[in-house]
Amino acid sequence: MKVRNLTRQTVLADTVKVADQAATRRKGLLGRTYLPVGEALWIVPCESVHTFFMRFSIDLVYLDRSSKVRKVRTNVPPWRISMCFLAHSVIELAVGSVQASQTSQGDQLEFSAADALTPPSNS
Repeated sequence: MKVRNLTRQTVLADTVKVADQAATRRKGLLGRTYLPVGEALWIVPCESVHTFFMRFSIDLVYLDRSSKVRKVRTNVPPWRISMCFLAHSVIELAVGSVQASQTSQGDQLEFSAADALTPPSNS
């Protein structure tokens, strides 16, 4: 799955994994040593996250039910708590993803199937 910022016409992540079961929401990114640029974890439902026991910082984008950005947090280091009680879900991204995509509060996001591979042109 891919997530795009429709307001800014940018891409937040080309590879989005969904954590929509209790076990996957609890685990989140724990146990990983890093999150590559272009990858993300979408936690549904979720209005708060913690970075206890994590080994790296992350960017956070909180969304309402219509995928509108309610809150953005960048470069959240390990051993922190972040929340947005107006959120229905949160996207965890590599540091720098929010800045690179120019995502801010009020933007409209869209989740879609990853683009199919297209054969290279013969030019």
